[in-house]
Amino acid sequence: MLQEIGQTGVEGSRIALGCMRMAALDKVSAEKVLDRALAEGINFFDHADIYGGGESELRFAQALKNLGIARDKLILQSKCGIQKGYFDFSKTHILNSVDGILKRLDTDYLDFLVLHRPDALMEPEEVAEAFNQLKKAGKVKHFGVSNQNRFQIELLQTYLEQPLAVNQMQLSPAHTPMIDAGLNVNMQNSGAIDRDNGVLDYCRLKGMTVQAWSPFQIDLGRGLFMGNPDYVDLTATIEKYAEQYEVSTEAIIIAWILRHPAQMQAIVGSMNPERISKIVEASKVRLTRPEWYDIYRSAGNDLP
Repeated sequence: MLQEIGQTGVEGSRIALGCMRMAALDKVSAEKVLDRALAEGINFFDHADIYGGGESELRFAQALKNLGIARDKLILQSKCGIQKGYFDFSKTHILNSVDGILKRLDTDYLDFLVLHRPDALMEPEEVAEAFNQLKKAGKVKHFGVSNQNRFQIELLQTYLEQPLAVNQMQLSPAHTPMIDAGLNVNMQNSGAIDRDNGVLDYCRLKGMTVQAWSPFQIDLGRGLFMGNPDYVDLTATIEKYAEQYEVSTEAIIIAWILRHPAQMQAIVGSMNPERISKIVEASKVRLTRPEWYDIYRSAGNDLP
């Protein structure tokens, strides 16, 4: 399954492989993961300069070389901006980070560069200068952000010559704040709290692709929701639909994300070739509206 990423004309797989954990793999295992992902139709690979202290990008590049895969068969995205104890969107840091990323990935360019989380001290003029320099040098083709709300994006976009193409946001059936508020407008319950300025609808209006990360987790601190005692009903509901559609539970979770009309891209971080194959079974499933809401409600979400 391919889709246009943002309004760039780039056709990327709707399921992307996040490479955060690749640093933990040996050379042979990394090659097997990359080979399986490509065989399953995944052509979009998400990195960040902090993943494994840069080792994930190195391991990926070596696997790519050993498999003899041409660069133009892949869409490579990486992120920068996280330093130890602070965030840094300065021009100097962005430019230096990209040079390091390109060297580790052994490539002349990135298809997408994403700013990694918001920087409270961001000076958008500096970011614009960095982006322009990278674009002019041919080092980066397209740009995006992660975990940013509507007004943070608006502020940055005002200074940019390039339209922001993506926004990475955490989303899973157990982590749905950017959906909850839209369903509870004008209510006095906790679901009505607007935590992100309506970022999901905003991205749809602006033609930005929402990249859903951690689709199998509650949050970074609590881990996976399947089998978690706090999510017994959600686990059972997902297992029910996995049996009905004759696919894996992982496929149902990803199908739930891809069913949303925002045309999101799911970023999965599995380094297990067999599990990658199970995940891409999501392409066989289109959940009905009642089924989508059934999964949403089984996570403990009440409809108004």
